[in-house]
Amino acid sequence: MGCVVIVSNYLVQFSVNYYGLEEILTYGAFSYPITFLITDLANRAYGKTLAKKIIYIGFIIGILITLLISTNFSDIISVRIAIGSGAAFLIAQNIDVQIFDRLRNHKWYVAPFTSSLFGSAIDTFLFFSIAFYSTGIPWISLAMGDLLVKLLIASIMLIPFRILIFKIQDKNLRKSYNNFN
Repeated sequence: MGCVVIVSNYLVQFSVNYYGLEEILTYGAFSYPITFLITDLANRAYGKTLAKKIIYIGFIIGILITLLISTNFSDIISVRIAIGSGAAFLIAQNIDVQIFDRLRNHKWYVAPFTSSLFGSAIDTFLFFSIAFYSTGIPWISLAMGDLLVKLLIASIMLIPFRILIFKIQDKNLRKSYNNFN
């Protein structure tokens, strides 16, 4: 989790400079949705308590390393990126866990997709408004492009979610069976 946060915090500083997307999309949009996959897998397999522990550990690792390595304290935008990332991550991930937990008994895809949808929307608008509001950077268009990519990736992440959750459940079932015998 911490590695994904670090990579995403770094990549969000770079616009996609192809096809006229430089004011619409950053590279961070492609890596950050993996955080919701990690949280949702932990939540489904081990419950919301462990998922929240992963959030806090990921937050500590991600923010500390972001502050130590990639934050230029003489550049206010760099500092705002670190603050925005931390605040948005904690709030959005905890909301994701709550939504997922409430929807866990629906069809397998409802909880991860819905929680990622709301978590991504909250994270995106919190992050971009804290990091870039009133800086001259087109944060609203960047946030919209970022959100669209996150939602697309959240949909694609349903495939590894389904595969990995079966593997985790199978492993837990075998472990329970071995403990029983």
